[in-house]
Formats: sequence, C-alpha cells, structure tokens
Amino acid sequence: MEATHKPSVLIVGGGIGGMAAALSLSRLGLAVTVLEQAATLGEIGAGIQLAPNAFAALDALGVGERTRAKAVFTERLVMMDAVDASEVGTFVVDAAFRERFSNPYAVIHRADIHGAILDAVRTSPLITFVTSSHVTQVVEDADGVTVLDAAGRSFRADALIGCDGVKSVIRERIVGDQVRVSGHVVYRAVVPAADMPADLRWNAPVVWAGPNCHLVHYPLRNGEQYNLVVTFHSREQEQWSVTDGSKEEVLSYFDGVHDQPRQLLHKPTSWKRWSTADRDPVANWSTKRMTLLGDSAHPMLQYLAQGACMALEDAVTLGEAVRACGFDMAAAFQLYQSSRIARTARVVLSAREMGRLYHAKGVERLVRNELWRGRTPAQFYEALAWLYGWTAHNCLATTEKEAA
Repeated sequence: MEATHKPSVLIVGGGIGGMAAALSLSRLGLAVTVLEQAATLGEIGAGIQLAPNAFAALDALGVGERTRAKAVFTERLVMMDAVDASEVGTFVVDAAFRERFSNPYAVIHRADIHGAILDAVRTSPLITFVTSSHVTQVVEDADGVTVLDAAGRSFRADALIGCDGVKSVIRERIVGDQVRVSGHVVYRAVVPAADMPADLRWNAPVVWAGPNCHLVHYPLRNGEQYNLVVTFHSREQEQWSVTDGSKEEVLSYFDGVHDQPRQLLHKPTSWKRWSTADRDPVANWSTKRMTLLGDSAHPMLQYLAQGACMALEDAVTLGEAVRACGFDMAAAFQLYQSSRIARTARVVLSAREMGRLYHAKGVERLVRNELWRGRTPAQFYEALAWLYGWTAHNCLATTEKEAA
C-alpha cells in the first residue's frame, strides 16, 4: 500500500546517474531537488558505449527512443592485437544479438545521452535544479537530511541520493573509504571523420590491445565524428584527476605498437587526461535516509564500458524499490542496495580483470589471443548473458520466502 505522504528527495550530482535518478523518482510522484556543483547542467567527456542492459534501463525511464535517435548502432565489437595488427576476436551484434538480449549495442556522445534524459527531466514540475552548489556538509537526523553548500545555502528533504561521482562527499559521510588510484591513465578525444584514417573508419567499437596499453575508437553522431580513447600504465605516482593532456606524453607510451593503430595518436588536436580510480566493493552504501548511486556507490574502471550502464540500472532499480516499499525510503534503500551490491561488485572486479587482459604482454598476450580467437556468437552470448540480460522486470532482489 502506498504511503499517504510521498517523501521529498535531494539528489547531489546532476550527471547521467543523477538525472536518471531524478527522472525515475519524479515518475513516481516524488518532489526532487538536484544539486549540481557545476554552473551549468551538462556532461564532460566524449563517447560512451550502450549495451542492451543500458537500453533496457532507458526504456524503463521513458527515454529509450530519444536516446536511440542520437546513437550510432554498431555492427560488431572487435579486439585487435596492437603489436602485430592481427584480429583477436569479433563479436557480431546483429539481429541475432538483438533478439537474444531484446536490445541493440550502440555508441553515443555523453552529452547526447545526458541531454536526452535532461530533456525529459525538464518537463517534470516535480524536479528543481540548483547549480553552482558544492556540498560541504550533510546532517542526517530522525526526520530527514539537511545539506549545506559552499555558498552558505541550506537544503532539506526526507531523503538524499548521492550521485556525486568517484570522489563523493556523500560516500565519505556514509562509508568513509578511500579511492583506489589504478595508475592507469586515460586520454580521450573526438576527431572529425574526415581526419580519421580511411583504413580505421569502422562501424564498431574497436580495441587495440597492447602491452600495458590499449587504444579504442568508434563512430559518433551519425559517423560525423570518431571517439578516440587511449590508456596506458603511468610511470608516475598518479592522483585521481582530470586535466588537459599532451600529445608528447601519449606518444611516449606507445613505442611498441603497430603503425596502423599508432597513427591515431597524431589525429587529435587536444586531449583530456583522466588519471583513473575505482573503489573496492562494499557491503553497505546506505543509511536510513541516504543512499548512493552510480560512481558514488561503485566506481569502476572503464574496461567493460559499463559505468553509465550501471548508473542507469541503479536509477531504475531505486525507483522500483521505492514503489515496492510503498514509499518507505529506509526500506526502499535496503531493497535497492541488496538488489545492486553483488551485481555491481561483479562488474567492478570484472572490469579490473578485463584491464589486465587488454594489457597483457609476453606469453600472457599469446594465451589471451588463443582464448578469444574463434569463439562463436553463441559462446559470446552465453559469457555475457549475466551482464546484458538485465531488465527492469528482474531488477529487484527477492527473499527466499518470496522466491518460494
């Protein structure tokens, strides 16, 4: 039975996860205030990949078609060996794939998916935005949560969702752990299609796996641009950060890479540099009136291309938990996290392992190539069913009593 009082909610962070959470909760009739640190609502970065589980979440949020209109639907996923330019494996994402997982595989610019969700959010009279709000203090009491920001403003609601990223202020209040700096540095850029080497204009996310490094490229915005991502193990002691990058640093890490992928390093006119971090999975990320979502709850490395996908799943699952618990937010937060902790932990740990395989060298590189060469589509489908088979209909955990 629904509660007669629908609780108010503060969301800290207006990225993809925060916007999706606002949309999910407002669709249930909850009043939501989104506090965003930046002066404007938007996304930095370049492209992201959307697997079938992401589209399942976007459809549940009512923005699937808006997102599809901006996405590029790929033909296959490809791994190449960056040392000798040989093909390691191809995973075709064709009609059989779409039938198996009920959705396609696509790539999209971060700004486009954020914009698709934001457009829907702006139509809701229940959602209020506050920009330039850097949260400095959070106080939880028996009746609600009060947030103070650097401008001296105070905000109060019945519950709070922390969507404030890897260095989450809300996570510090709930969990209090430290980020795990990976030592892996990611450079991202977008280049016009005309500047992309003709022999690499593939309609596919392509990974060039090299020793302690890799390159990724795929088309964006109807093929008018290409997303380019390069990753390497830094020689320096890294701190989590996002800065401008230098072509000279990039080139210094790819000496052992074949000329075909290496030519990509000369194409961008500017780079953004991410020193990446994740966190070890935890068994609890909620209190009675607060919980975490997306990178605040389970920051992960990029090797499975699932960061945004997991945040979208979180938002849908949170909404379903609130509905199932009749707007009892304390119960909903527990149901939500019990539905998400094991799954997201598996993705965090799998992403770390995938990074090790991407960057294999020596005999381990040869073993990786032998393991992946010749796999059939059915073998790929089976291996990824746990990840891509998520839907809004199966997102909530069930107790043993309910399952019986």
